[in-house]
Amino acid sequence: MIFSDRTIKEALASGRIVIDPFDESFVQPSSVDLRVDRFFRVFENHRYPQIDPKQPQDDLTTLVETTENEPFILHPGEFVLGSTLERVRLGDDVVARLEGKSSLGRLGLLIHSTAGFVDPGFDGYLTLELSNVAKLPIAIYPGMKIGQISFYELSTPADNPYGRGTGKYQGQRGPTPSRIHQDF
Repeated sequence: MIFSDRTIKEALASGRIVIDPFDESFVQPSSVDLRVDRFFRVFENHRYPQIDPKQPQDDLTTLVETTENEPFILHPGEFVLGSTLERVRLGDDVVARLEGKSSLGRLGLLIHSTAGFVDPGFDGYLTLELSNVAKLPIAIYPGMKIGQISFYELSTPADNPYGRGTGKYQGQRGPTPSRIHQDF
């Protein structure tokens, strides 16, 4: 079942969900708007002949910081990592789904390729997989609303919530590069 605005507010009040910082005006009928932070990870395509998921390629991306008045310009066909300004923590009986804002999607901005699902027990800032599928560059301003998160209740609390024995991204801060090599 998807949480309504009333259930979202109740879950925030009880601590089942934490969004920090939280702005009550960001609560929508069945989601909460999230904003983009000022840090981005840009791919350094010249450093490797290929991306090898088995290998740690720590310098595959470079961290770039912008300011509120200086947007990050995402060019057509470009893919970068970003992060939410808000930290999100879920209880052991709540999962979440992150989706892009429709108004930005209509401009050609996609905020995730596959990382839209947030496991129960997760605690951290959500990494955004930003793609520009438009024909013109898109300005991304730090602090602007970039997505919305909706919440679902599990039938029972998870026996093994994210971050307890699993979860290589637990506690992440800022746009976090892939850690897939840890799976090999």
